[in-house]
Amino acid sequence: MLEKKKLTFVVFILHALGQHWNMTTPEVYEILNTTGILDDYIIKCYDVLHTLGKEYLVEDITEFVREKGIDV
Repeated sequence: MLEKKKLTFVVFILHALGQHWNMTTPEVYEILNTTGILDDYIIKCYDVLHTLGKEYLVEDITEFVREKGIDV
């Protein structure tokens, strides 16, 4: 089970990406979950990622998703 601070961060990321990608939160979750980015990057690297700014995070994760072959 995720700690509250990590869960809060995941929700923040989902909403930020949803706004940037013009998608719903469930659509963003599906992309991040199926590519493994949610567990293997966002949650795993929480300690570093949560210190970064919103714009950087959105651009970084967007690039990562595109590297996985998904056009967002």
